[in-house]
Amino acid sequence: MTPTIGSRPPAATCSAGLEFRELRRSFGATTALDGLSLTINPGEMLALLGPSGCGKTTALRMVAGFERPDSGEVLVDGRDITGLPAHRRDVGMVFQSYSLFPHLTAADNVAFGMRMQGVPSAKRRARAHELLELVGLPTQARRYPRQLSGGQQQRVALARALALEPRMLLLDEPLSALDAKVRQSLRDEIRRLQLDLGITTLFVTHDQEEALSISDRVAVMRAGSLEHCATPDELYNAPATPFVAEFVGTMSRLPGRLNSDGTQVDVLDLTRPVQAHLPARSGSAATAHDTRDIDVLVRPEALAVSAAPGSRSQVVAASFRGATTRLTVRLDSGQEALADVPTAVASTVPVGSRVRLSLPERPVLIDQAREKEAAA
Repeated sequence: MTPTIGSRPPAATCSAGLEFRELRRSFGATTALDGLSLTINPGEMLALLGPSGCGKTTALRMVAGFERPDSGEVLVDGRDITGLPAHRRDVGMVFQSYSLFPHLTAADNVAFGMRMQGVPSAKRRARAHELLELVGLPTQARRYPRQLSGGQQQRVALARALALEPRMLLLDEPLSALDAKVRQSLRDEIRRLQLDLGITTLFVTHDQEEALSISDRVAVMRAGSLEHCATPDELYNAPATPFVAEFVGTMSRLPGRLNSDGTQVDVLDLTRPVQAHLPARSGSAATAHDTRDIDVLVRPEALAVSAAPGSRSQVVAASFRGATTRLTVRLDSGQEALADVPTAVASTVPVGSRVRLSLPERPVLIDQAREKEAAA
């Protein structure tokens, strides 16, 4: 049973809505944020996901008050807090490096912010114990950071961030310094706590699996701008751009030919509709023969593989993954495609086999970059 925290009413009723409105920030010649606009709902856990240098940490630090935008606004419940000092923003933050005081015990680290705010000693101790119990460390209160594992230290840091009952929780790559097993366990614990407390949470990560597994929505960033914000399911299955498709999960590129009105593509000797309608190529002479070479983006699990002795496509590698095996298939075009198939199926097409690939009858995502390169 989760302990009741403080005297505040349930956190879901106190969580804040957060909005980024046209945020811009440059560091010299480097543009960190380029007009970022995004809304996070009260009680929601939203992950900012993207490669290094995309601006996600800069955006988080603007919420915390550690960075100021060159232009734009940060709003909480519709109120502009852009110029508000960090200590008045009612947020809790957990850093990648834990940032615990080495000379303080776990309990004293948790209680530190309360001490700075003049909370009486007895209340501080009770609150620290309550929070250490909440994060599963009730017996570690008197231990120093050097006596705790990395996962335990990050739990203490999480408890400390919650000590002052913030309306928002900011997580800056909090799991990246941990090994894989501890990382998975702690990310599940963070999600449990977030749901129990109903606290609005902004979670920065470059790890796609982390973002998709614990967030209500994921905002994918690229070069300071928002590429796509959606639920994990939508982001994975219906990405808005080729960049999102390839950054979130694994994607193979297959050669295809797009028809003149941009609604269908020929790929793997099949015809499939495109995911979104594309305008016809400019010019008045477009005909049914006016086709274009493009790339079709396909998830490994969407490809079916069957033996085909006369095919020019060949299995060149296989990676066992338990119930499934990932096959690498070299196409007659020279490109390679990844296919995740049941291991029982993979055993019928060992490395060296000639095979046929097929796709389900549903819309596919295309990338016209190859056509643009040819035109250039």
